[in-house]
Amino acid sequence: MPIQDLVREEVVTTGGDASIAELAQLLRDENVGSVVVTDGDTPVGIVTDRDLATRVLAEEADPDELTAEAVMSTDLCVASPTAGFYEAAEVMAENGVRRLPVCTEDDELAGIITADDLAELLADEQQQMAAIIRAQRPAY
Repeated sequence: MPIQDLVREEVVTTGGDASIAELAQLLRDENVGSVVVTDGDTPVGIVTDRDLATRVLAEEADPDELTAEAVMSTDLCVASPTAGFYEAAEVMAENGVRRLPVCTEDDELAGIITADDLAELLADEQQQMAAIIRAQRPAY
C-alpha cells in the first residue's frame, strides 16, 4: 500500500525564524507533536515537542534568544508519496524517527506520515483479520 493513501496532507509548518514560543503555541493549538520548517514549499527541518524539551528546557537556554532554525533537526528523512508502508516504516526504524515528511519529486512538501499513523493502520488490519477468523470458526 503506498503511503499516499495514508499521508496527512494538512501539515503544520513554519519558517525558520519562528520563535520558540510560536513553535510551542503551534504544537498546542494544532494538537501535533511536530512542526515542519519550510523554505517556501520545501521542508528544511523539523521541530518536535521533544526537541523543545531537550534543546531548550534541558539546556536551560533562553527561549527568547532562539528560533526554529536553531533547534530544528536538519537531517530530514523524507518519503515519496509512492513509497510503500513497509518502506516508510523501515526508514523510520533505521533513522530513529517517528515522523516522515512526504515530498514530491520536486522536493515540495506533500504531507506527513507518523509512526502513530502506521500503528493505526496495523491495528485496523488486525481487526480485519480478527473478523475473518471469527467468521470462519465454529460457534461455541
